Amino acid sequence: MEGHQPARRTRRDFLRTAVALPGMLGLVSGGRARVMAQGQTLPPTPSCAEKNAATPAQMEGPYYKHNSPQRTSLLEPSITGTKIVLTGSVLAPDCRPIAHALLDFWQADAQGGYDNTGYRLRGHQFTDEAGRYALETVVPGLYPGRTRHVHVKVQAPNQPILTTQLYFPGEPSNATDRLFNPHLLMTVQDTSDGKAAMFNFVLDNQPRKTRSRSGQG
Repeated sequence: MEGHQPARRTRRDFLRTAVALPGMLGLVSGGRARVMAQGQTLPPTPSCAEKNAATPAQMEGPYYKHNSPQRTSLLEPSITGTKIVLTGSVLAPDCRPIAHALLDFWQADAQGGYDNTGYRLRGHQFTDEAGRYALETVVPGLYPGRTRHVHVKVQAPNQPILTTQLYFPGEPSNATDRLFNPHLLMTVQDTSDGKAAMFNFVLDNQPRKTRSRSGQG
């Protein structure tokens, strides 16, 4: 109803909502996520309304490719490694979910290599009406000079693009990777058939200045 202001919700509330709803897992191709992160208790996270709560931007790196296929699962018969399902939401600074936001993911394979001729381990998708997304992939290997990470571009409809990277907790290389940012750590837990990860993106919808290319993968 016009003029109605919803109660403020925290990023933790949205994370719990994302993993509690069975419909979230339906976003993953073939329904292969199964139980994943349902019922997990998450550590407290800052309120979306807090100052500087927007997800930090990071460099694109040299291996981004336009026109990735639209899909929620990056798994293919030839791809090996530990399966991981990443879920979460795309939110505005006031914690409102952003429907139909674009997320474009790319990453190294389990051996640390990028596919620069095709589109293996690359794909884009859009959030659902509740601002949620789900990605099925494998844990990336270590690219030389970098810690374990996943690249992503996130864009609310008709808004600037956020280019950033997501990181894994507990990685020894986090301490030596000059690009590592603890604010971009996913919550990762083991499951019966791999791992479940969670991350909420908070978009400030302001133009960003980032270096688009570098020698870093």
